[in-house]
Amino acid sequence: MRRTRNAKIVATLGPASSDPAVVRQLFMAGVDVFRLNFSHGSHADHSERFKTLRALEKETGRPIGILADLQGPKLRVGTFVEGPVMLAQGQPFRLDLDKAPGTAQRVCLPHPEIFAALVPGAELLLDDGKLRLVVQRCGADFADTQVAVGGKLSERKGVNVPGVVLPITALTDKDRRDLALALELGADWIALSFVQRPDDVTEARGLIGDRAAIVVKLEKPAAVDRLEEIVALTDAVMVARGDLGVELPAERVPAIQKRIVRTCRKLGKPVIVATQMLESMIDSPVPTRAEASDVATAIYDGADAVMLSAESASGKHPVVAVDMMNRIIEEVEADPAYRQLIDASHSSARPGGDVAEAVCCAMRRAVTLLQATAIVCYTSSGHTSLRAARERPESPILSLTPRLATARRLALVWGVHSVHTDDVADVDQMTARACDVARRDRFAEAGQFIVVIAGMPFGTPGTTNLIRIATA
Repeated sequence: MRRTRNAKIVATLGPASSDPAVVRQLFMAGVDVFRLNFSHGSHADHSERFKTLRALEKETGRPIGILADLQGPKLRVGTFVEGPVMLAQGQPFRLDLDKAPGTAQRVCLPHPEIFAALVPGAELLLDDGKLRLVVQRCGADFADTQVAVGGKLSERKGVNVPGVVLPITALTDKDRRDLALALELGADWIALSFVQRPDDVTEARGLIGDRAAIVVKLEKPAAVDRLEEIVALTDAVMVARGDLGVELPAERVPAIQKRIVRTCRKLGKPVIVATQMLESMIDSPVPTRAEASDVATAIYDGADAVMLSAESASGKHPVVAVDMMNRIIEEVEADPAYRQLIDASHSSARPGGDVAEAVCCAMRRAVTLLQATAIVCYTSSGHTSLRAARERPESPILSLTPRLATARRLALVWGVHSVHTDDVADVDQMTARACDVARRDRFAEAGQFIVVIAGMPFGTPGTTNLIRIATA
């Protein structure tokens, strides 16, 4: 079973999509990686969904990626004596550590780390940025602010502090418990929320090791400021546009999205564009034309994957939403302008690259010259297939690996059709296996060219050093 597109689809499971029959429909409609959102649901819920996905994988014989998305720190105000309050522009409003229920004059903000980072003039955004406060005076346990943008404030609404790096880790105690479960179950990808600095990625890597790959969710301006450092440390990136758009003006988000995608493509790291992609399909069976255009833009830019959140987790039309996203991707990739844009945005290799880069550059050129119908990558760690995908070649990438964990991780990567297969002992066996699988999975017909790349000796990660032209 093969997809006829390069970009991948990530879909979130939730109350609307936990039944095994619905999960199967989502997969058949086009989902490549399933997201388990640990901000919602119990450990029992996620464990059951995990079992459903692995059973589906066994039934279909196609590796399925599972992404466990950790909640990260949630900064919220406390409660109010008499329910929601109205804050008027220009009025004073105090935030403090007093746990007593709040009023229209003050409320508890139970996060001393925020007060430790505040300075006069700093802004606080409440309720996804709907309200804005400007700090006038502050100390270790309070902040006296003036309301710059007023409105209704309800209890336990979120707080954002744009432009300030908060002295807190990206992993809360809850995240550590959720991470332990995700690793025990065998999640392929772990998504980190609230990343502010490279050290946050390093801390997570120390806990995760090589048991799963890491996706950094870029949702904080501080992380965007150190983009290349963070991308270099992680395995993949998610452009979390919803949270990013709270702390940054909305008009800046599109340019930042494109910058993140360009950086990831340059460094060869998979990039997912997420949040509000087909949001109206939570209730409607059809998207807005603007949403369809938004998905298309991410594909034209060369993103590895696009993601559905509430559309598939709690919406009324989860399968229809996946089918729509699949159709948009296929339509874009069939447009002649798509290949022109992908080629124009390709980062050409420069002197000083490594052997793997040279092999993949030669592969890309050989595919074009010979009109090869497929690239076959032999990989243990996934490195060879990732380097091939970085080139955004014209032909699909058939990735063969003896490691099921690698096959599952590569389900996220642009252009990669991941296959779990036995290892090979020599080049002749490698070539024969490549031709057999290419014909079996309908990537090539007898007599057509395929380009095979691998690393010698076989089974040694990071040794991409061989290219071979074969006839299927």
